Amino acid sequence: MNMATWICYAVGYVFITSGVLKLVMADSFGFRGLFHELGVPFPDSTLLLVALVEIGCGALIASGMYVRKATIPLLVIMAGAIYFSKLPELIDYGFFVFAFKARLDIVVIILLLLLYRHVPGKKF
Repeated sequence: MNMATWICYAVGYVFITSGVLKLVMADSFGFRGLFHELGVPFPDSTLLLVALVEIGCGALIASGMYVRKATIPLLVIMAGAIYFSKLPELIDYGFFVFAFKARLDIVVIILLLLLYRHVPGKKF
């Protein structure tokens, strides 16, 4: 198995679990309240849409199907996550707090960009 396949499994796992939690336990993990507090347009509908896209695209990536196409909506979701939830940290608390809280988001964005550029089956 090449490196791209392992990255597909890891990225797929991250987004499938995140999407399932948003669907099944939105209140327990505070997703619903977070979407309302952040001023996301149509927070309940957006939460549902984000969860479904994360599950669907995560499953496509984990299975190695339509990887390039599936990375694009996930990159948009990650950009939205940084914009809505991490950028206020940068403004309110400075660079180091932002860098700490956004570290996993940034790693996932890098992995998505790698997958977009190097579809499984190609060598890294």
